[in-house]
Amino acid sequence: MTSNAEHGSSAGGLVVAKGSFAAMGGAERDLIRNLPAFAQRFQVSVATLHSVPELESVCARLGLPLISPDEAWETPTDAFSTVLDSGKDPAAKAWGSCSGLTKTLAESEAVHLVSGDGSLALLEHIPDSVAVHLHLLEPHRGLHEDVLHRQIDGSPKRSLGLTSALLSRARRRDIGAIRILSDRAQTAISGNSSYTAARIGEVYGVDAGVLLPSVVSDEFPAESGSDEPSEPRAMTGPYVVSVGRASWVKGSWETVSMLSGSGISLAHVGGGSPENLERLSQHAESCGVELWVAPRLSSPEMAALMRGARAVVSMAHGEPFGLTPVEAISVGTPALVVDEGGFRDTVVDGVNGCLLPRGDIGAWHSALEQAADGATRAAWTEAGRARIADMDLSPEAQCRRLESILHSL
Repeated sequence: MTSNAEHGSSAGGLVVAKGSFAAMGGAERDLIRNLPAFAQRFQVSVATLHSVPELESVCARLGLPLISPDEAWETPTDAFSTVLDSGKDPAAKAWGSCSGLTKTLAESEAVHLVSGDGSLALLEHIPDSVAVHLHLLEPHRGLHEDVLHRQIDGSPKRSLGLTSALLSRARRRDIGAIRILSDRAQTAISGNSSYTAARIGEVYGVDAGVLLPSVVSDEFPAESGSDEPSEPRAMTGPYVVSVGRASWVKGSWETVSMLSGSGISLAHVGGGSPENLERLSQHAESCGVELWVAPRLSSPEMAALMRGARAVVSMAHGEPFGLTPVEAISVGTPALVVDEGGFRDTVVDGVNGCLLPRGDIGAWHSALEQAADGATRAAWTEAGRARIADMDLSPEAQCRRLESILHSL
């Protein structure tokens, strides 16, 4: 495959696609940061149903074609659409409306498709002759787990049994779609961690490899850069950072509860619905925990916020990989995370951070005290950066791994 940098023929190109970038969470940031490396090794075109300025800026800088509909597609979020699994057909129609997409797909050798809302609907438009790599970041959690059907405090939004029954049709269709894709010629499926690959096997009964995310050293540098703000926070005293949209699945409520009595404040990054943020604020007040809800932050602002923190913490439920600990380690801040999910791929308990039992508040408070010790922070940082280096979590490494997967097809 020729690269964009070579300005060669469009034949042998790679289409990098994701249904929506609207959330601009870890998955979206990871894909955007990998585009420069992809563009060095492939003739890249980017396709999405919902673009964002960050994506448009990178594509413009790299000279990458960005294919999207005239009007951004919005994910249907009402219960009726979820139960009937009616979002796929509008998404497929939206993909079909993208000018130039059919021609680009026909002239490409492969598609690197990142899972998420609207992504799988693209498969209806990909010719059988084109290889497909699906980066399945997690099985559809709304269909196969109950964590998304709980209020921010963990209470069910409705009967969990009834919810599961209502979603049975959508669940069967999701399993069927992944199994059909797995049986397709010239197709590979990868999770983003060993945990996710195992979950794909459990949920869908198909084999999956692992394609790790990446972190850019100059995005979360060891030393503060000139573009980092000198006053990265709006609170006083020691604080920790949690990242992710305020919700039960991200452990937001439990994190506030855990901090009660610690004297440590919380900087919450990732926003949330007005209702959930109000409830979280009330919960923090009742727990005596100072809470600051950050606005949307740039990478330098995020790096500065993490750099000044006692620790970056997460009590997320079944996090597929979790870029946050890697980003924290990169800037030299301890990562204290729950002993679950993909966190086990990057954090070694007591060596480069802590893996902690969800319900052991004493263990969390003890870890917070450890994280204040300068020698401990230095040792964890050194070990953490060595582990990141051993895992080779660079965009160039992800590109090489993707290239190897595509060549195997």
